[in-house]
Amino acid sequence: MHERRWSCCAFFLLLLSLSCSAPVTDEPDSAEPPAAEEPAAVADAGDKATAEEAAGDAADVTPPEPAKKPVEPKPEPAKMDKPPRPMKGPNPALRNPSLANAKAPASFKARFETTKGDFVIEVTREWSPRGADRFYNLVKIGYFRNIAFFRVIEGFMAQFGMHGDPVIGQKWSAANIQDDPVVKSNHRGYISFAKTNMPHSRSVQFFINYKDNGNLDSYGFSPFGQVIEGMEVVDSVYKGYGEGPPQGRGPSQGRIRAEGNGYLKRDFPKLDYIKKATLVN
Repeated sequence: MHERRWSCCAFFLLLLSLSCSAPVTDEPDSAEPPAAEEPAAVADAGDKATAEEAAGDAADVTPPEPAKKPVEPKPEPAKMDKPPRPMKGPNPALRNPSLANAKAPASFKARFETTKGDFVIEVTREWSPRGADRFYNLVKIGYFRNIAFFRVIEGFMAQFGMHGDPVIGQKWSAANIQDDPVVKSNHRGYISFAKTNMPHSRSVQFFINYKDNGNLDSYGFSPFGQVIEGMEVVDSVYKGYGEGPPQGRGPSQGRIRAEGNGYLKRDFPKLDYIKKATLVN
């Protein structure tokens, strides 16, 4: 009886010792989250990242700087067309008379620069249209350069026009023009073409009258202009050689045509020359 009571007491003491080995805490059971709720921590990290992105987006809301206007290129200044280069060398018409075919203005002036000074001729086309056209073209193409007053006769006239280059001279000596009616008389200071007794034989030789030579009108010498400035220069050109052969001892036109200025400068060094002629505006 007593052994059964003792066994019951020992069993009771054993249960009491087992229950006292568990830890004691004052915190409620819910303070430590269960393992099953760990994904919530991941969700919190995602929420944190989302919040940071939202903060970043909020920062991006700052109004952007105004766009800068593109720099427009400055327009380049318009390029001016360069004037044409002056023609090099002699005018082609000097060796091809058919190219010198411009029509002269109704009236024009030409300045002649000579070894004695300058003089100016005024041309009136209606006096002698074909003659005026030829004279105009000769001045325009630069024909009158180093042209000698090769036949100058005191009290009569001063003759010029044969070219100093034999090649050019021969081209033009055959380039005759048709005659014009005589409208004006050969008064002092008036200029006409020299020619032969044959019709339509005017080419490039001219003479300026020293006096009134009305007797030449009936031979078809048709004035086309007159000296309006510098007649004293024309009066002063060298006259000492006089008439050419066979009547005189002056220059031979045949030799001028063949030898040019080389012949004149060697055998007739005192002759005066036209340096150049230009059209006057």
